[in-house]
Amino acid sequence: MEIVHTPVLLQECLQYLSPVGEAFEDNALMIDSTLGEGGHSNAFLSHFPHLRIIGLDADKAIQARARERLAVYGDRMQFFNGWFNDFYHSFPADKEKPNLILFDLGISVYHYEKSGRGFSFRYDEPLDMRLNAESGESAADIVNDSREEELANMIYLYSDEKYSRRIARAIVEARKSSRIASSKALADIVWSAVPANYRHGNIHPATRTFQALRIAVNSELRRLPLALYDAFNVLQDGGKMGVITFHSLEDRIVKQFFRNLGKYCVCPPEQAVCSCGGKPCAEILTRKPLEPSQTEIRENSPSRSAKLRVVRKLRNATEMHRLGVGDYE
Repeated sequence: MEIVHTPVLLQECLQYLSPVGEAFEDNALMIDSTLGEGGHSNAFLSHFPHLRIIGLDADKAIQARARERLAVYGDRMQFFNGWFNDFYHSFPADKEKPNLILFDLGISVYHYEKSGRGFSFRYDEPLDMRLNAESGESAADIVNDSREEELANMIYLYSDEKYSRRIARAIVEARKSSRIASSKALADIVWSAVPANYRHGNIHPATRTFQALRIAVNSELRRLPLALYDAFNVLQDGGKMGVITFHSLEDRIVKQFFRNLGKYCVCPPEQAVCSCGGKPCAEILTRKPLEPSQTEIRENSPSRSAKLRVVRKLRNATEMHRLGVGDYE
């Protein structure tokens, strides 16, 4: 089987999320919240022979590739097909708690190169972009059914695209003639909508629009705050959680949540008496996010925007530590 995705910040993950310490070094359990083709899980299983992993992924197709790749590890590797926020929110109280949790929030190269779902404008594919291809709105549904203002706001919010209103206007105009159904058709609309001097920058002018659509289709940012909160509380005391982000909106959510976990008190300033416990919930192990080396960036260009943040759990988080949707919009 051809592996098309290279896991990012792999050595940093192995170092900062290593299952060391008397509490679990001989029988540790890890949850790989974003399994993909299994690159991180494969490295952890090979480096730590007593480690067991549960791999989560919403995409059955890519999980099937991971199953084939990781079959050599036998019952040390288990699988769950579904969204990570659902998994952690419904985690049974009597189930064994993990010692390590990893989130890699990047989209696998597999989805761009092999899925055939329109994640990339390099190919002429159906405009889908769903990680779980069996449910929810597709990118085509959003592009063809959303009001112009909704499209413009979505593109700007999720990608910081400065020409979001021009792009939204062009999309609405184009769909009057026929339904926008392919990735190439959408990319051509964006190309024509932006100024000529914007078409020849460092990235293709449709890059940000496609990113925004993918985030919207899969509710990526809306799933994240609750998933982080629930996952942290599922983690064993003394366990470690690491999150790899790839754009500023994701990183802002993770940074703020981890910062709250590290505070002695998160009560509102106007509240006279502390009700949150007055103790930090986590030790922040990466005061600044870990970023890829220049060597890694040269060898694996998708890693260039990756950031890894890691915390060690001291106690459960409270509702006051939890971020809501409004905390980052």
